[in-house]
Amino acid sequence: MVGVSHAYGSTPVLNNISLTVPAGELVCLLGPSGCGKTTLLRVAAGLERLQAGSVTINETIVADRKSQLPPEDRRIGFMFQDYALFPHLSVLDNVTFGLFREAKAAARERAMEILGQVGMARYADQHPHMLSGGQQQRVALARALAPKPRLVLLDEPFSGLDTEMRARIREETLSVLKQTNVATLMVTHDPEEAMFMADRIKVMGENGRILQAGRPADIYYRPASEYVARLFGPINMFDGVVDKGELKSSFGALTATGVADGHAVRVLIRPEGLILSNGDGHEGGTPVDILSAHLLGDSSMVRFQVREGANRGAEFQVRIPGAFDLTEKGQIWAHVDPRHVFHYPQE
Repeated sequence: MVGVSHAYGSTPVLNNISLTVPAGELVCLLGPSGCGKTTLLRVAAGLERLQAGSVTINETIVADRKSQLPPEDRRIGFMFQDYALFPHLSVLDNVTFGLFREAKAAARERAMEILGQVGMARYADQHPHMLSGGQQQRVALARALAPKPRLVLLDEPFSGLDTEMRARIREETLSVLKQTNVATLMVTHDPEEAMFMADRIKVMGENGRILQAGRPADIYYRPASEYVARLFGPINMFDGVVDKGELKSSFGALTATGVADGHAVRVLIRPEGLILSNGDGHEGGTPVDILSAHLLGDSSMVRFQVREGANRGAEFQVRIPGAFDLTEKGQIWAHVDPRHVFHYPQE
């Protein structure tokens, strides 16, 4: 895609978006609901008429100002959020539906091959209402892959699954996609899902632009803006002024590169970027009072209040492994992990 823009009436949805999805890679569009992610997929698939820019698949232009190929001629597999299976057709017939150009015997053979690949061959004669959500998701994936598409589009494909099934199905889906070596463009509003699935992430903002692009580790550890940093869940925040390349905080002096002295900045610290300890070895930390602790399963979210220093009285939250014992005696100290500390100039 190059320079794609789109609007519904006078409301702009996509603003000059360009992206490339190489064969064998999964590129994820990450952003909040309403930022234009699904619209971009629909433009790529030909379900929305291109208004500006161009769409190219395998060096063939499928949409520009002069012409637009219909969806069925683009060799794209589209897996919808609700799977969109035909309730009156069997699993086998759902998968062969997109193989209308093939002879009946060849279509059946290909459908059974891909159903076997996703572990659904023994359900070929059943109907969608007889399947679980995870099984329906696999059938939808098989239908998308059956015509051997050049590009697969996934629209929030795991949002309807429960937590346990979601983790298992997305891992199975990723394995199948990698085996087929197909280019895949997926949209999600779940940052954990994007981190798990994607080779590269494109972060979309509410203005319909791509705000940052890179490998998952780049996006997570080097967010380009406060908006991107906040996408990954709850975050601690305080304001400060740069002095000699540093920011004063109760956690010690924090490096503030790229900002001139005297400028106000906003500091963000992820919950996992704070470390709690007691007893000796608290150099560089600050004493805190524990306010609450909530067990989340394999980790706990602990809220504390800073007792002294530049952030005295401020409350922060920290994520720690396992359970936190509120009855534990002794002074608790908080330190920071600089990998999870970010600062951005204030407007």
